[in-house]
Amino acid sequence: MKLLTLNCHSWQEENQLEKIKYLAEVIKERDYDVIALQEVSQLIKEAKEFKNIKKDNFALLLIKELKKIGVNNYSFTWDYSHVGYDIYEEGLCLLTKCNIIEEDSFFISKGEDLNFWKTRKIVKLKVNYKNTPISLYSCHLGWWKDEEEPFKYQVDKLLETLDNDEISILMGDFNNSATIKGEGYDYIIEKGLYDTYYLAETKDKGITVKGKIAGWEKNSEDLRLDMIFSNKPLKVNYSNVIFNGEKKEIISDHFGVEVELDL
Repeated sequence: MKLLTLNCHSWQEENQLEKIKYLAEVIKERDYDVIALQEVSQLIKEAKEFKNIKKDNFALLLIKELKKIGVNNYSFTWDYSHVGYDIYEEGLCLLTKCNIIEEDSFFISKGEDLNFWKTRKIVKLKVNYKNTPISLYSCHLGWWKDEEEPFKYQVDKLLETLDNDEISILMGDFNNSATIKGEGYDYIIEKGLYDTYYLAETKDKGITVKGKIAGWEKNSEDLRLDMIFSNKPLKVNYSNVIFNGEKKEIISDHFGVEVELDL
């Protein structure tokens, strides 16, 4: 099973439409089974296409680009967690080629005010992969030292939803550097999740953010913020950073992470 996670930084990028086209081309080439996207936005004032999806929804445009290049086998689910930059509904998305059994979205933040930029939701799909039910989560969490919306609270709420009789895979921007000891990353590991980066037989440096970005304005270090966790010690063939200028062009302020699971 091939997975990709990417914080898209959508509609904050120059040449955004060209970057959507490029992302579609790479998805076709890499043939992912599941794609988790964060910061997937649409204008509040835009007209609806269907359900809660508006005509400029980043994921919808990505699906349309995929269809233009002959890729018609992805379904997606999207929901928004808060208003971003005053004009966007910013949310999360999962795309998959797998048969969808269930879909859900739910709050993990203390507050549920969609107008507050720290409000957090999770988008979840349960899929059937080779006759195995697997729960997939697209995650965008807060910061360790945030007193208004504590990271610990969000992780605890998230982990309450896991069924440990089945495989759960949590993908996304966890806003906590894996290299900072005693903070969010260590808390996730202490709660029993497995980092696919360390399970992988082959891996690179894992860095997904370089320098200052939104939310990390004082940062001057290389960070591993974007990760893929599992509730089981799965066999992982590889974990690679992508869209970092070395492996594929940069298309966001975050780089992506791709892993291949041997299930």
